[in-house]
Amino acid sequence: MNLNYKSFTIGVEEEYMVLDKETFELKSHEQKIVQEGQKVIKDKVKAEMHQAVVEVGTDICADIDEAFVDVSTLRKTIGGIAQDLGFTMGASGTHPFSHWESQLITDHARYSEIVNELQEAARSNLIFGLHVHVGMENREMANHIANSTRYFLPHVFALSTNSPFWEGRKTGYKSYRTKVFDKFPRTGIPGTFESIEAYDNYVKLLIKTNCIDNAKKIWWDLRVHPFFNTVEFRICDIPMTVDETITIAALFQAICARIYMLRSKNLNFIQYHRALLNENKWRASRYGVDGYLIDFGKEEEVNTRALIYELLDFLDPVLDHLGSRHRVMNVVKMLENGTGADRQLKVYEDTKSLKSVAEFIQSQFLLGV
Repeated sequence: MNLNYKSFTIGVEEEYMVLDKETFELKSHEQKIVQEGQKVIKDKVKAEMHQAVVEVGTDICADIDEAFVDVSTLRKTIGGIAQDLGFTMGASGTHPFSHWESQLITDHARYSEIVNELQEAARSNLIFGLHVHVGMENREMANHIANSTRYFLPHVFALSTNSPFWEGRKTGYKSYRTKVFDKFPRTGIPGTFESIEAYDNYVKLLIKTNCIDNAKKIWWDLRVHPFFNTVEFRICDIPMTVDETITIAALFQAICARIYMLRSKNLNFIQYHRALLNENKWRASRYGVDGYLIDFGKEEEVNTRALIYELLDFLDPVLDHLGSRHRVMNVVKMLENGTGADRQLKVYEDTKSLKSVAEFIQSQFLLGV
């Protein structure tokens, strides 16, 4: 089997917070940033349900360096437009102290419909995530890779944790964002599907029985995308910096490529039940990289950092094929510096001020761009 690593293209979507320049509170921008942004970067910028959120998405990138340039350009462009309009931007899974009740909902039929159905769960869903799409040669391969990559979701999620505060409180979690999102239906780490047809039949049944009107309302941490040939990873908090976003995107791409390499040798990674994987997800949300995940093979707890280093070893055979070694190895620096959550908590410990935390988040938005 001739391995084609070129099919593993990358697309990155980031959700940014719009902040007041003086107070660093969340600020509804009445879609002005989006309107101005669309003049420059067309449909790469979108409105979100809450008016204090701006969503951006890259083009389809051939490799991780292209993704870096695209994400950097998006942050710079949106940051500049926000500045001109009297706002500023930040990237964190939750805002340290702003309350969702005071944020306006975007006037759009789709959002009205979601709020009407999900009520308080939707109105309070003021969170900011990172979605990474990895291209696939076909949907059958996408389903196989989605089944097998579920195991690694908590490892990468632990590295992305960047939401320790919620509505002015220290939550005790490294990612409280996932706790907020858990109120939605069809979330969390999914089960496996024995074939792409089985997945499509599941979607058809939900549509037929009026559970959903289209497959985009399946909000799992990982899904075979309903319209593109991609596997979409949705578990991560938005990282504070571009470098962290790109490292996480590179990890997801490499995990897909490694499973593909095993498949080419008629090998596969063990599939674990979602009930077990969700135990690891919970630990990652609570402790970030400073806790223990379960190694299901050994049936014991293992230091999360040690497991992340094991993951790097596992990915090693594909990194040069993908040209992503320099980006993936940034994980070492991330483990040294701490995750976004660790850095936010450190600022809070030093200053006892949540405003200082929000100001710090803002200061990191264009770091390394």
